[in-house]
Amino acid sequence: MKKILTLLPLLFVLSACSETPEEPVFDDRSLVDEDCVHLENIGDYQPIWCDEFDYEGIPAADKWGYDVGGSGWGNQELQYYTRADIDNAFVEDGVLNIRAMEERMGGRDYTSARLVSKYFMDMTYGRVVIRAKMPEGRGTWPALWMLPTEWRYGGWPDSGEIDIMEYVGYQPNTIHGSIHTGAYNHMIGTQLTFERRVETVEEEFHIYEMVWEPGRIDLFVDDILFAYFGYNPNANIDVKNTDAWPFDQPFHLIMNLAIGGTWGGALGVDESIFPQTMQVDYVRVYQKDYAGMDQRPPSTVTEVELLKKTETTLQFGWDKATDDVAVKDYDVFVNGMLYETTSVNGIFIERLDPNTEYEITIITKDFKDQTSEPFTTTVSTE
Repeated sequence: MKKILTLLPLLFVLSACSETPEEPVFDDRSLVDEDCVHLENIGDYQPIWCDEFDYEGIPAADKWGYDVGGSGWGNQELQYYTRADIDNAFVEDGVLNIRAMEERMGGRDYTSARLVSKYFMDMTYGRVVIRAKMPEGRGTWPALWMLPTEWRYGGWPDSGEIDIMEYVGYQPNTIHGSIHTGAYNHMIGTQLTFERRVETVEEEFHIYEMVWEPGRIDLFVDDILFAYFGYNPNANIDVKNTDAWPFDQPFHLIMNLAIGGTWGGALGVDESIFPQTMQVDYVRVYQKDYAGMDQRPPSTVTEVELLKKTETTLQFGWDKATDDVAVKDYDVFVNGMLYETTSVNGIFIERLDPNTEYEITIITKDFKDQTSEPFTTTVSTE
């Protein structure tokens, strides 16, 4: 009996020591907002914010704000945007209505609404899905789009713009998707734009979608890819990274119905069409839990190429690094000092001294802040 008693503590200690700590179980619904629990994930994307418009009256004050005024909005638009005016923005029968009316306000002949998710939903990377029906008639200019919340790289267009879908009434059944940046925008005739013919845009609801990942933006209509944007270092010689690709910062949603303007009013405004309404059935935003999914550090960059050098600049491009989830960005060092963090596979380094040798180091980073082994090269300016 004594032997058994003396063995029990030893057996307990051995058993306790042999237990292996359990790996944490990844929760693929960890980001889901309580208003969106009815929505399923789209692959690895979780619903983080949504408005199903399953209520009546003014759009939800805890989801939407308003841009207000009649300044022309940089495009010589003719409407005055109102704030929480039920004539211009209201939810009825499960649908948001953004209505343009012919009425005098603020020195303008038309009123309308411009809803913004700023400070309620600001996102960096993810998926936006909007089911909407467009108004009709010459002079209407509805849009589903995004602007930066913090304007990290300066005012428009330097900090970027993402047009998920734009529509001009004088061009029926043709939708447009664009991005604008410091280097690529319509003010200098370099904007990057795609268009697609879609029948029944004005008669039926269609699903407009954006998928935004580091260094890449894809636009879809009814699950069909119609626009895609990315960064190519060889196509951006002598262009700063942020001028080519400022899409590594928080953006917010905008839904508006403009009247007239440089594009929407290019053929004038048909005054007999009012009122006109853009209808939105739902807005859904999804994101991946990039850090939660991540298990391994990213790879080191490869195929690093010196694309151009001058007396004061060096420009490099490289093949995109890989990660088990996603590469977030690259830290670029010059002589051991951080020069820039960029989400794209290239760098334009300025303000260097002529005929000087520089040590360039590139380190890949993922969303869990895991880093790769450094890549280092030495190059001289001219």
